Amino acid sequence: LEFKVRQSLTRLASYIAEYKVFMIEITKTYRALEFKDDLKKLYEMSGAKNLQTVFLFNDTQIIQEGFLEDINGLLGSGEVPNLLGPDEVATFREAVRVDAKAAGIDETPAALYEFFLDRVRNNLHLVLCMSPIGSGLRDRIRQFPSLVNCCTIDWFFPWPAEGLIAVAQQALTTIGLEPKIADSVVDQCMQFQVQAQDLSLRFLTEVNRFNYVTPTSYLELISTFKNLLNVKADEVGQQKRRYEVGLGKLLSCADNVAIMEVELTELQPVLVVKTREVEELIVELDRESADAAVTKEKCAADEAVAKAEADTTNEMKASCEADLAEALPALDAAVSALKSLTKGDITEMKSMKTPPKGVKLVMEGVCVLLEIKPEKIASEDGKGKVNDYWKPSQKLLGESVFMQRLLDYDKENIPPAVIVQIKTYVANPEFMPAVIEKQSKAATGLCKWVRAMEVYDRVAKVVEPKRLMLKKAEEDLSVMMADLKVKQDLLKAVLDKIAQLEANFKDANDNKVSLANQVDMCEKKLIRAGKLISGLGGERTRWTENVKLLGEEFVNVTGDVLISSSFVAYLGVFSSEYRDSYIAQAIQDVRGKGIPGSATVSLEKVLGNAVQIRDWNIAGLPRDSLSTDNAIMMSKSRRWPLMIDPQGQANKYFRNMEKKNKMKIIKLTDADFVRTLENSIQFGTPVLLENVLEELDPTIEPLLLKQTFKQGGVMCMRLGDATIEYSKDFRFYITTKLPNPHYMPETAVKVTLLNFMITQDGLQDQLLGIVVAQERPDLEEEKSALILQGAENKRKLAETEDKILEVLSAEGNILENQEGIQVLKDAKIISNDIEEKQKIAEETEKRIDEARAGYTSTAWKSSILFFAISSLANIEPMYQ
Repeated sequence: LEFKVRQSLTRLASYIAEYKVFMIEITKTYRALEFKDDLKKLYEMSGAKNLQTVFLFNDTQIIQEGFLEDINGLLGSGEVPNLLGPDEVATFREAVRVDAKAAGIDETPAALYEFFLDRVRNNLHLVLCMSPIGSGLRDRIRQFPSLVNCCTIDWFFPWPAEGLIAVAQQALTTIGLEPKIADSVVDQCMQFQVQAQDLSLRFLTEVNRFNYVTPTSYLELISTFKNLLNVKADEVGQQKRRYEVGLGKLLSCADNVAIMEVELTELQPVLVVKTREVEELIVELDRESADAAVTKEKCAADEAVAKAEADTTNEMKASCEADLAEALPALDAAVSALKSLTKGDITEMKSMKTPPKGVKLVMEGVCVLLEIKPEKIASEDGKGKVNDYWKPSQKLLGESVFMQRLLDYDKENIPPAVIVQIKTYVANPEFMPAVIEKQSKAATGLCKWVRAMEVYDRVAKVVEPKRLMLKKAEEDLSVMMADLKVKQDLLKAVLDKIAQLEANFKDANDNKVSLANQVDMCEKKLIRAGKLISGLGGERTRWTENVKLLGEEFVNVTGDVLISSSFVAYLGVFSSEYRDSYIAQAIQDVRGKGIPGSATVSLEKVLGNAVQIRDWNIAGLPRDSLSTDNAIMMSKSRRWPLMIDPQGQANKYFRNMEKKNKMKIIKLTDADFVRTLENSIQFGTPVLLENVLEELDPTIEPLLLKQTFKQGGVMCMRLGDATIEYSKDFRFYITTKLPNPHYMPETAVKVTLLNFMITQDGLQDQLLGIVVAQERPDLEEEKSALILQGAENKRKLAETEDKILEVLSAEGNILENQEGIQVLKDAKIISNDIEEKQKIAEETEKRIDEARAGYTSTAWKSSILFFAISSLANIEPMYQ
C-alpha cells in the first residue's frame, strides 16, 4: 500500500521480537560495491555476532537491478555468490570457532563456514517492500523467482472504514469537541478518505491522471485538522473580541458624555467655593505670618543678647575654676601631708634640743600663720635681742589640738600682715619641701601646709571678686532667660497657629486642586470623547458587522476547518472542477451530520490572508483560484511541495518570491546538487529543485521526510553519509515539467503534490496582460503600479486598524489616556488618507480595466486555442 505503513509495521514487529532492524542508506554514489559492503555487515551481525537481524529493503532503494540478484541468492541459499573474499571467510570462521566447538562441530574450515552460514540463515530475516503498481513487480518476480518461492507474500489492502474511524477517534480525543460533534467529525474524516479514493478513480477514468489516496493522506487530514482548528478558533475569537472591545469603548464613550456633562455642572460651583475658601485662608495666613515675623525678630534679638550674656558668664565661671584649679591641689596635698603625720612625728620634733635650721624655719612659718608671738632672746653676737620661735613652737607642738588647729585654720580670712610676713618665708629657698624633707618628715608636711596657705590666700584674693561678679551675672542671666522663655513660648504659640493655618490651607488647596483636576479631566474627557466618536464613529457600523460575521465564523469554524483540512490533505493534484465537486459534496455531508459549518467554504476564506495573497500575486502567483489555493496548501502543509508545472508558472513564482533570500536552484543531474543542499540546509537558504521526473533520488529521502534529530542541543539531519545542522529557516520547493506524471505512492506520501497547470482564467489574464503591454504599454505599467500601490495600501490599512484596536483593547479608561487618544487620532488620519488613495486607485484601476476590456476577446481566443491544442494529446499521443 505504501512504504511508510509497511516500514512502521516491520519495525513494530521487530521491536516486539527484540530483533535488530537494518536498512541501507542511499547516497549519491551508492552502487553495487556499497551494497555488497552492507550485505557483509548483515553477515557479520547475523552470523559472526549471532544477532537476530531484520533486513528491511524496499523497491525505491533498487538503484541497480543487480541488487535483486544478490537478494535472490540470499533468499534461495542464504549465501550471496562471490560476496566474501578468502580473508573475510577466514575471519568469519574464526569468529564462530568457539561456538562451533561447543556445538560439537568439527573444526575444519568447511565445517566452520557451513556453521557460519547456518547461523546466517537462522538469524537473518528479510522483509521486502514492493509496490504492485505498474509492471515492475511482475517483471522482477519473473526474473528472480526466489521473490515468490522463498517469501511469504503479505498483501496490504486499503484501511477499512473501522480502521479509519478507530484512528480518528484515538487522534481527536484531546481537541475538546463536544461528544456528539466529535463522533460526527470522526465519521466525516472516514468519509473524506473514501470520497478521495472515489475521486481519484474518477480522475483516472476521465483524464487518465493517477493519484493515490494512502493512509498518510488520512493522517495528514487528521494532523492538519488538529493543528488548524485551535489556531483558527483562537484567531477568529481574538479578532471578534478585539472588535467587541473596540465597539464597547466607542459605546461607553457615547454613554459617558451625558454623565460627564452633569458631573462637570456639579463640580464647577463647588470649585468656586473651594477657591474662595483658599483665598481667605491665604489672607489670614499672610497676616499671621507678618505678626509672627515681628515676634520672631524680637525673640531672635533677645536670644542673641541672652546668648552673649551667657557666654560672658561662662567665661567668668571658667576663669574662677581655672584659678581655683591652681590652689586646691596644693591645699589638698598639704592636708594629706598633715593627716599623714603621727603623734610620734610631732613628739620627735618637740623633743629636739637643737633642731635643724629647716625645722626651725618651718615652725616659725607655722607660728606666724597662727599669730603666736616669739620670745626675745639675746643674739649670738651679743648685740641686742632677736625673735625666737622655737620655745613657742615646742609649746605649740605640745598642744593636743595642734593638728586640728591646722586643719581648721580659717584660710579664707588670713590677715594681710600675716600674709606679708609669710611671703618672706615662702620666698626663702631653704623653705622648700624638698629641702625640708632631708631634715624632718614631720616638718615637710608642715612646710607644705604653710606654702599651701600662702597660695590659697593669693588665689582667693583674685578669685573672690570674680565670684561675686559671677554670682551677680548668673542672677541677671536667670532673670533674662526667664523673660526669654516667656517670649519663646509666645513665639511657639504663634508658629503653631501658623502651622495649623498652613495645614488648613494645604488641605483646602489640595481639595481645590483635586476639584480643578477633576474639572479639567472632565473637560478633556469630553473633548477626547468628541474626537473619538467623530473619528471612529464611522467604524461603528463596519465593526458591528464584522463582529456579527466573526461570530458566525466562530460558530462554523469546526466544519470549515475540517473541510479545508481535507482540501489540503487530498486535493493538491486535482484540477478546479474536481476540487469544486469534492468541496460541494463535503459541505453537504458536513452540514448533514450536524457539524457547524458555512454554506460556502473556500480555502482562501478559511485559511487565507488577503494581504499575504496580494503579496504572492505581486511575486508572480497567477490570480486564479486554483493557484491561490495551491499557495495556501503549500503554506499549511507539513510536507515539502512538489509542483506539476509544465508551463513554468510555479517556477517563476518561486524565483520571484525567494529572490531576496538568494534561493539556490538545482537539478538532480547537477554533479554537486547534494553539496548545494547541505550548505542551504545549514544556513537556511531556500532551494528550488526543478525538472524532476517520476522518481526522486533516494539521497534526498531524509530531507523529504524531515528526519531531524537533536545532537549536542542542535537540530541535525543525516543527508547521505554526512550529518549536518538543520536550520529552521530552510525551505525546499520541487517542480516538474511533466504534464501528466505518474508518481508512485512511495513518492506521493513524502511530498505535497500540487497541480500548478495553467487554468483558462489564469492564462486569459496573463495573455491579456501581454497583449495590453504590447498595444498600450502605458496602461499596463499603470496597472502594475496600481497593483503594487493597492497591496501596500491594504497592508497599511490592516496595520492601522490593528493599531487602533490594540489601543482600544488596552486596560483602563481610554479617555484618560491622552497618548492613546493621540495615537488613535494619528492612526485615523492615516487610515482616512489611505482610504482616499485607495478609492482613487480603485477608480483608476476600474478605468484601466475598462480600457483593457477591449482586448479581452483576443486573450480569450488565444486561451481557447492553447487549451484546444493541448487537448489534442488526449486524442492522439503524437500531439504531445
